[in-house]
Amino acid sequence: MSATRLLAAVDLGSNSFRLLIGRVVDTPGGSQVYPLDSLKETVRLASGLTKEKRLDAASQQRALAVLQRFGERLRSFAPDQVRAVATNTLRVAKNAPDFLRTAEAALGFPIEVIAGREEARLIYSGVSHTFPPTPGQMLVVDIGGGSTEFIIGQGHEPKLMESLFMGCVTYSLQFFPGGEIDRYTLKQAELAAQKEVEVIARDYIATGWSLAVGSSGTAKALGEILQENGLSEHGITREGLDKLREVLLRAGNASRVRLEALKADRVPVIPGGFAIMSAVFSVLGLEHMDVAEGALRQGVLYDLLGRSQRQDMRDVTIEQFTQRYGVDRPQAKRVTQLAVQLLEQAASGSEEERAAIAKIVGWAAPLHEIGLSISHSAYHKHSAYILSNADMPGFSKMDQIKMAALVLGHNGKLTKLSGQLTGPNDWLAVLCLRLAVLLYRRRAEMQVPDLALEATAKGYALHADAKWLAANPLTEFSLRQECLEWGKVGLTVELV
Repeated sequence: MSATRLLAAVDLGSNSFRLLIGRVVDTPGGSQVYPLDSLKETVRLASGLTKEKRLDAASQQRALAVLQRFGERLRSFAPDQVRAVATNTLRVAKNAPDFLRTAEAALGFPIEVIAGREEARLIYSGVSHTFPPTPGQMLVVDIGGGSTEFIIGQGHEPKLMESLFMGCVTYSLQFFPGGEIDRYTLKQAELAAQKEVEVIARDYIATGWSLAVGSSGTAKALGEILQENGLSEHGITREGLDKLREVLLRAGNASRVRLEALKADRVPVIPGGFAIMSAVFSVLGLEHMDVAEGALRQGVLYDLLGRSQRQDMRDVTIEQFTQRYGVDRPQAKRVTQLAVQLLEQAASGSEEERAAIAKIVGWAAPLHEIGLSISHSAYHKHSAYILSNADMPGFSKMDQIKMAALVLGHNGKLTKLSGQLTGPNDWLAVLCLRLAVLLYRRRAEMQVPDLALEATAKGYALHADAKWLAANPLTEFSLRQECLEWGKVGLTVELV
């Protein structure tokens, strides 16, 4: 990491885009991240979603303009100092992949679309690292532009995490078009939110908490409005929300609401955010909620800090999956080491690109057989399904999709991967994993000959000792069949 010890988090939310730069300070009790610089711009990405779930041109242009400005601020940062994450709107937008390619070029760094529970984990990390320590368990509620996250945890460890598809932008657009607020519509919005929260309420109430905390824009805005206008002494209260409801109804339109601390960029989304918060209080039986400074972006910074200090959450997740699915650890280790070794010999591109694909192989290879926990038949398909759909803390959805494709391709026909792999290193990763699995078919320690894999004009050449091949006729036959299989997808793989 850079000697300046700076880290940066970019949060592409459904309502606002935020950039937070933190300074890492090492203390006897561990490293801490202190805010150094921040930028926030209202984009309302969720309002640009059409009925067909596609981002319209106007919202894309707003987003790209902001990312270009963020990119200028991050121009001196190295790739391992920056993590950019995108949330609900880019999870559901059908044209998100096309937009993300342009967005990454504007920002200058990769952008990860994270799953709802991964967003919840990072939010809790951000809150727990910036909120005063509290005994007992803490409930964190984060109302974003397109989704709302609920987390119960203790210390820095989340125990229960959920993400519900409701947010201040989406609810404001759905129930309060044009900003109009009346008693019937507001009640309908609150009932719709209550219905969503009731799905998770039993488990959350059973788990319990000693302190409720709200994070991010809606909670902060409501907390400031209630306090500055004398509707609540501290934080968000049920009584204060009841008083605010009457203020909103008297105004009749969000644009006519006159309240201290209500910022202009928050006006169009205050009705939707209020309805969701009111529903949370009602269903979970809350009377009071504190407001935290930390949120998703602070959690991203602490996650980056963990990665730089070799406490990568992704490695923890791989270990947990290894235990959960009863992986044959010696076999997984043998296959992983050989696959990574072969990849490093033939990977192309920059040092960063080679390191990135090596990490993917290093994570995917130990889990290539987890589908055996379901069935031996087509186990590679089960493995790929698990990696595509499971909650994997620390991983982006794009990481999971790439690992799933790699695992799916380690066995069987290669033609099924057409359209799933984008670059030569992706295909090479599949080749290396297939070769490693093939060579360790006996699932036992064995003397594998010195192998050399090199890129050629039309594909790859695998150099192996002729005497060893002659002494292992099944392996030689399998390798030559493997070469034929690669010809079906237009790549030449030679055994020499």
